[in-house]
Amino acid sequence: MRRLIIPILFLLALPPTLAFKQDFTEPVQLDWETYFKGKPDMNSPFYALTAMTWKYSYESTTYRNRVVINLKNEVTIDKNRSWVKWDKIKDPEVRASLLHHEQGHANIQYILLSEAERVLKNRNYSVKNYKAQISQLANEISDYFDTMQRNYDEETEHGSNHKMQGRWDKIIEDKMTESRAAMLETQK
Repeated sequence: MRRLIIPILFLLALPPTLAFKQDFTEPVQLDWETYFKGKPDMNSPFYALTAMTWKYSYESTTYRNRVVINLKNEVTIDKNRSWVKWDKIKDPEVRASLLHHEQGHANIQYILLSEAERVLKNRNYSVKNYKAQISQLANEISDYFDTMQRNYDEETEHGSNHKMQGRWDKIIEDKMTESRAAMLETQK
């Protein structure tokens, strides 16, 4: 069995989650008390840090000159490495706004999970170099979503630009809808 772990650490003005369920129906719904147990970095300019990891592994079978993979795919949020500066978010409106922004990060990871499931399972791999092909695809998926996470933070100014946050909320919701539809299509 081949196993690759791609750590994704986001230095955010807010935090994300635990393990996403393998059924891909919905992303984890965040709350401050459950997911932000780590000790805050007081030197960080951010109000929180979210530590998320995407892991995948697979077993492969060759059948008639074709490689079929059985994929295990998950996202976890390390709640002991994720933290929040409680003294900076005492106002209930600020807390809610920050948590909403962080939910966007968790939702982006849900999209990554769904897309990785769809893309990695639905490829024709060469018997000779399927391991390299899978690794390359996984790296491309990871790079794409790392960039999306960075753009989300930069454009929303870590959730403080409410107009851009609203635009990103729509982008994320549309991508989640697309991912759900694509997953349902591949399951037929």
